[in-house]
Amino acid sequence: MSKDSYRHIVSPGSPGGPLLFAFHGTGGDEHQLVGLGKDLVPAATVVSPRGDVSEFGAARFFRRTGEGVYDMDDLARATRKMQGFVAAHVAAAKPNAVLGIGYSNGANILAATLFAAPDLFDAVALLHPLIPFEPDVKGTLAGRKVLITAGRRDPICPPQLTSRLDAHLRALGADVTLDWHEGGHELRQNELEAARSFLAGISKETLK
Repeated sequence: MSKDSYRHIVSPGSPGGPLLFAFHGTGGDEHQLVGLGKDLVPAATVVSPRGDVSEFGAARFFRRTGEGVYDMDDLARATRKMQGFVAAHVAAAKPNAVLGIGYSNGANILAATLFAAPDLFDAVALLHPLIPFEPDVKGTLAGRKVLITAGRRDPICPPQLTSRLDAHLRALGADVTLDWHEGGHELRQNELEAARSFLAGISKETLK
C-alpha cells in the first residue's frame, strides 16, 4: 500500500474536507479530470492518478484484448493496486468523506475498486462505465451512493449493459442514481450537472 504507487496529482482543498479521487479515460492522464473535480466539489482535495498501462501509447488503468473485452487477470492486478493507493491516501488525509469520479476506463477501475472494497468510498460517480461481467462485491454496498451517467446511443458502453449494472447494484443495496443523455460516449452538460448535484449532496450530508 503506497501513496506513490501511481504517478499522480494532488490538488489541495479545505483541511479535513472531502477527498475526491478522479480517474481519467483511455488516452487521458492525471490532468484530465482535476479541474472538473475542483469545479464539482470546491472544498475537496482531488487525487488523480495516471493509468499505468499503455495501449499503443494511450494510458489506461488495465489491459484489454479488444473493445469491451477485458484482460480479467490484469483488471484484478490493477484493482488490488488501486485499492492500496486509495487506502494509503485516505489513511494519510483522514477526510470527512471519500468520493470518486471516473470517466470510461476510469469509471471502470473506480467501479472495480468499489466492488473489491466497498468501505473505501462514501460515493462514486461513474461516467459511462462498461462492466461486461457480473460484479463480485467483497462485502455490502448498503449505504454506498452511486451515480451512473450514460448515453443512450453510446457505441462503447451499450445501454443494455448500463441498465444491467444499474439493476445489479440496486439489488446489492447500493443507492443508485442513473442519468441518461441522448448521445454517445461524449460527456454532456446534463451529466456534469448531475455529478455536481450528486457529489455536493454527499459532501453536505457528511459535513453535518
